[in-house]
Amino acid sequence: MMNTLTIFYDARCGLCSRFRRWMLEQPAYVSLDFMPYDSDQARKRCPDLPNLRADQEIVVMGDGGSLWQGAGAWVTCLWALREYREWSLRLANPGMQQIARRVVHWISSNRIGLSHLLRLRSDDALRAQIAQVTCDDGTCALPARNAA
Repeated sequence: MMNTLTIFYDARCGLCSRFRRWMLEQPAYVSLDFMPYDSDQARKRCPDLPNLRADQEIVVMGDGGSLWQGAGAWVTCLWALREYREWSLRLANPGMQQIARRVVHWISSNRIGLSHLLRLRSDDALRAQIAQVTCDDGTCALPARNAA
């Protein structure tokens, strides 16, 4: 029985960061633990992570050590969510696996461009912006941008 899924994601990618926030908003059957794939904590949890191309495709690990990557990882993420388990079963069907692989490969290959197109900011970019906020006299503001 699985209790926790660890999802290794790219915290510098806006699409990946938005996916993380979306998943955490969903009711889930199991606990979801997200870790930036290139963090020390991730390498301790999964020593094989550098060999799995986690910088190119999402990697998911079950609490028993099972690993999924690419389309299998996305299907596993959907399987963990109460409202999307039926979709995961459909996508895991042999007739749908090829389509799921193609879609996931396309999204993974274009995630940075999609992030820019959709104006999705990464967790790292949001942290950096929040760190720049100054609060004086009871008001908070970002530093003024230089005109280009």
